[in-house]
Amino acid sequence: MKIATWNVNSAKARLPLITDWLRTASPDVVLFQEIKCETAAFPTAAFEELGYHVNAVGQKAYNGVALLSKAPAEDVLTRLPGEPEDEQARYVEATVSGVRIASLYLPNGNPVPGEKFAYKLRWMDRLYDHARALLAQEIPVVLGGDYNIIPEARDVFSPQAFAGDALFRPESKAKFRALLNLGLTEAYRALHDDDRAYTFWDYQAGSWPRDNGLRIDHFLLSPQAADRLAGCTIDRGPRGLEKASDHTPVILELRDA
Repeated sequence: MKIATWNVNSAKARLPLITDWLRTASPDVVLFQEIKCETAAFPTAAFEELGYHVNAVGQKAYNGVALLSKAPAEDVLTRLPGEPEDEQARYVEATVSGVRIASLYLPNGNPVPGEKFAYKLRWMDRLYDHARALLAQEIPVVLGGDYNIIPEARDVFSPQAFAGDALFRPESKAKFRALLNLGLTEAYRALHDDDRAYTFWDYQAGSWPRDNGLRIDHFLLSPQAADRLAGCTIDRGPRGLEKASDHTPVILELRDA
């Protein structure tokens, strides 16, 4: 099973680029973040023409996630449990071919301090509780998406420049480590020990041509999914195209059960 995650930074604005990539890469499941449209406005038909079942959770202009799968998705969850009053569209989860898969868009959290950072930390606590409940089921689980977390200094072009940023704050990194300490495996780092393996490059200050990036898009796997881990790669190609998203896809491969 090939599963891709990609913060597309507006599904409608980048639709030709996205569909071209899907035709070539042909993932079995693709997780989108920042679709930036209401659910009803998501370009579902364009993805159905490519053979995907579509589950999108959107809101006007901001956030939004989607889970597309060639096989039907079952038992779809459209909200991260734990804060019923949270109306931001940041989570969708479903079972596809026996694997429980989530597309998540973790809050950015800037500026620090402030309510946005407090919301980020609360959201991570909710994710921790939900991940623990999923792990208790002892099933293959894949939590993929834009975590807005820089796990280590080697995952950012300038640790000094990001020392006070919500993506790299000690509190954020500690909560990410807490997820791993539950027994989740960070797929890319399980297979690669390289530096400058980035998934995001800002539009400003020549970040892309200078390769001033961040690694903030991750796959976390339950032990039952980690046992099937066959590959995890970053496809830098889409970031170099005209009118690209500021993120690029990350591709996970799981062996058959």
